[in-house]
Amino acid sequence: MALISKKKIIFPISAGLREYLRKYGREVGFPIHYNDLLRYSSSIPLYDYKGNDTLWETVFYSESDREEIHHNVKNIYALLKAEGDMSVMQHLYVDRIDLCIYGNTQPFRVRIVNRINDNFDYFYVKNADASRVYGLELEHLLSPNRISYLVHENTLIEEHIAGIPGEQFMRKQIHDPLINPIRLAKEFVKFNERCFVRLLGDMHSSNFVIDVTPDFEETHYRIRAIDFDQQSYEGKKSIYLPQYFKQNNALIQLGIKHITPESMLQYQREERALIATRLKSSPKEIQDILTSMENDTISISENINSLKQDLARHYKNKQFLECKNMGQILKLSLEQVLKR
Repeated sequence: MALISKKKIIFPISAGLREYLRKYGREVGFPIHYNDLLRYSSSIPLYDYKGNDTLWETVFYSESDREEIHHNVKNIYALLKAEGDMSVMQHLYVDRIDLCIYGNTQPFRVRIVNRINDNFDYFYVKNADASRVYGLELEHLLSPNRISYLVHENTLIEEHIAGIPGEQFMRKQIHDPLINPIRLAKEFVKFNERCFVRLLGDMHSSNFVIDVTPDFEETHYRIRAIDFDQQSYEGKKSIYLPQYFKQNNALIQLGIKHITPESMLQYQREERALIATRLKSSPKEIQDILTSMENDTISISENINSLKQDLARHYKNKQFLECKNMGQILKLSLEQVLKR
C-alpha cells in the first residue's frame, strides 16, 4: 500500500523553469492573478445535484469588483482557448467561481457558459507550484494527452480535463455489464507504467479521471491524471505506481481477473515503446525541461536518497545512486525506456 509521508512542500518557479516557460509560450501576461480572486466578500457551500456537499464553495464579489473580475477571467479563458482573441468570447459569461476549501493549494474553478446554447466549460486558477508545472509539461510531452496551461508570475491557469472521476467510476460504473473489463484493465496497466516511468506520484482514484469513448464496435478508455502536485517529489517507489493505492482496488482486481502476466508484460512494453517514441519526437523540449529540473529544487534530500536507492534496486542499475537531485533521477528513468 502506498502512503504519502508528509504534506508536500510548495516550490517556487525558478529562473530556469521561467526561461523554459517563456521559450515555449507557456508564460503569458494576463490581467488577473490568484490573489485577486481572494477578494471575495462572501461564499456559500456548493452542493451537487443530489444535495451532497462537494467541499467547494461558490464565492461572491462586491458589486465594485465583480464586473472587473468577470471581464478579466473571460480574458484568461480567451488566452487559454483562442490565443487571446476576445471576439470569440462575446457570447460567453462567467456563471460561477468556486473555491476548493479542502485542497493543499485551494484552487479556484471558473465556470464559463455560452448564453446561446448553455454549453459550459471550466478552467482553474491556482498558485504556481514548480512541481505542478513540471508535471503538466511532462504530461504534455510524454503522455498521449495534450495539456493547455499558462503561467504568469505566481499564478497558474489550467484547463479542465474532462472525464468521470476515478472514485466515482469505481463506485458506480465498474460493474456495468456493458463495460469492457479487458480494455479497461489494459488501460490501467498502461497508465500505471506511464506514471512510474515519468515519476508522477499520488495517482489514487481522486487524482485521475476515466475518459470513456463509445465507438461503433467497442468502447475505448483512457485514464488521465488531473493532479500534478506530486511530480518527482516523494521518496518511495510505490508512490509512483497507482497499483499500490488501495483506493484503486477495483481496477487492480479487474486486472488480476482479466489479464495474464504475459499480457501485462506486453502492455507495459507497448507503453514504454510509445514513451520512447515521444522522447525521440520532442528531443529539444525534453532536453530543456530536464535541464531545468536538474538545476532546480523540487524535493528534499531524504526523498532523493530514498528514491534513487529504490530505483537502483528496481532497474539493477547503480547509476541511480550517483544522482544528486530529482531531475537527474527522472532523466535516468527515461533513459531506461530508450535502452529497452
